[in-house]
Amino acid sequence: MRCVIQRVSEASVRVDGEVIGQIGPGYVALIGVEVEDTDADLDYIAKKVSGLRIFEDENGKMNKCLADVQGAILAISQFTLFGDARGGRRPSFITAARPELAVPMYEKIVERWRSEGITVETGRFGADMKVSLINDGPVTILLDSRKIF
Repeated sequence: MRCVIQRVSEASVRVDGEVIGQIGPGYVALIGVEVEDTDADLDYIAKKVSGLRIFEDENGKMNKCLADVQGAILAISQFTLFGDARGGRRPSFITAARPELAVPMYEKIVERWRSEGITVETGRFGADMKVSLINDGPVTILLDSRKIF
């Protein structure tokens, strides 16, 4: 499982011109599920994201997590995180999970964060989404459950 975290001042997602998810300060979490992902991969990403300390404390150090600042998550499914463009100019998505696996994993991670008391807004799986955000910092963190990077 891969997740790109962007610390934001605000963010929203639109489908067919309608805002379906919107947050103030927090994270945009772009979530990609791979064909071999298991609950262990989901647990790793869920814990990393909720515990990630990338908000500044009173000394200007990145030392606070999402709960410390009462931030929210805008969770967006994004199979293209598993795009492999090493072999040519058009990426292959062969390792990205099909919806039968990806949708339940995406829904599980959203529910996991909500069970921790985090406000989570979502996009719509498989839809053509327009995501708007104000990247705060900018701060962008790449996570991979297999620790590839």
